Amino acid sequence: MEIKSLKESMYYKVVLVLGLLASILWVTFVNTQPFSDFDYYYNLSVDIANGLPWGDTYTSVGYCIVLGGIFKLFGASILKAKIFNILLTLVSNICFISILDKLGIKEGKKKIIFAVFVFMPNNIFYNSLLATEVLFTTILLLITNIYFGSGKFKYLWIGILTGLNTMVKPFFAVFFFAIFLVDLLKERKLMKSIKNSFVVLLVSTLVISPWLYRNTKLVGQLTYVSNNGGIVLYINNNSQNNVGRWMPAEEVENSIVKTDEYKNANMTQKNKMLSSAAKKWIKEHPVQFVELGFKRLFNTYFVGDDISYSTYGTGISEHTKTTMLTITNNIRKLVFGFGIIYMLIYSLCILKSIFKKQTELLSKFDLYLVVLFFMFTSVYFVTEGQGRYAFPEIFIMIYSFYSFINALINGYKELRV
Repeated sequence: MEIKSLKESMYYKVVLVLGLLASILWVTFVNTQPFSDFDYYYNLSVDIANGLPWGDTYTSVGYCIVLGGIFKLFGASILKAKIFNILLTLVSNICFISILDKLGIKEGKKKIIFAVFVFMPNNIFYNSLLATEVLFTTILLLITNIYFGSGKFKYLWIGILTGLNTMVKPFFAVFFFAIFLVDLLKERKLMKSIKNSFVVLLVSTLVISPWLYRNTKLVGQLTYVSNNGGIVLYINNNSQNNVGRWMPAEEVENSIVKTDEYKNANMTQKNKMLSSAAKKWIKEHPVQFVELGFKRLFNTYFVGDDISYSTYGTGISEHTKTTMLTITNNIRKLVFGFGIIYMLIYSLCILKSIFKKQTELLSKFDLYLVVLFFMFTSVYFVTEGQGRYAFPEIFIMIYSFYSFINALINGYKELRV
């Protein structure tokens, strides 16, 4: 047993080291330059490190605050931001193997899932991107690891991390409800589920409250973590948007951003005006909204254009970029395609178990993944579709991908409830 355990431990160490080496080599030889949102994050992080204002409430700045702290300690440079990404990726990989250890699954299954996760192309090339996704995903994996542990104060820690992740992506504030659903369906104890999820909600609210106070004081009226939710809704839900992706707000018919009322409003007022206009359009165009929603999901899950972000400004030939895009996108479609099929099938199993009042027989981890999947999917269905938005769901898709293949081989025995 000791020899076997030693060999198994060595396997995971080797995979971790090789994954780390792949990330280092990518960052070393592919000198990605930040642009658009990534350039904004970098410049704001530099400003924060230099004691300048921490943003203007337009967008969430959790990632920039953390990166700004790194720059304050070690000096600002794009390379240091990429090194920080590599360290986050290493933490994510360690968290993921810790999560798998807690599930009690077979060693062979655990080895395959872990290796696929570590060497998933996105998990390598995202190290060169100055994007929010790497930090957000690392915190999400930390939360997941704690949730499936047996710590006495785990919901307190989950609440703290949920608050921090809300600073990175504001929609994550609803995570407490995911905890509520999983606990309720698995444990079937209403008051316990309410208590656990309330702890997460209360603590996460306390974590973000200083920022809410700062934004409210800065604008002069009650303001959330960021003020860009309205513009995202507006540019993605209008009659001129037919692809489910970003478009200039000025190109919307009778655009509200061209009005004097909008131009003279503060950031929070602008956010509310845009949000109201988008909601009005959705109510008046339900069919078109649904069509755009599915286009957004297709863009998020099956258009792997995020590889192009990580080769921006590198000097790599267009032929090589196209080849890389084709290979990585095919891998993505395979993993995400089968992963989503498994999510949908297991969702039916959950509904069946609810009807039969046998939810305690469900796999808690599979249940957790399904709830997370629908949480993310709901957000992207309503807001915007981009390939990079699916990055936090890679661990969900890989686990589900393997489970689907395994279910095919074993005649869906593992899906029966």
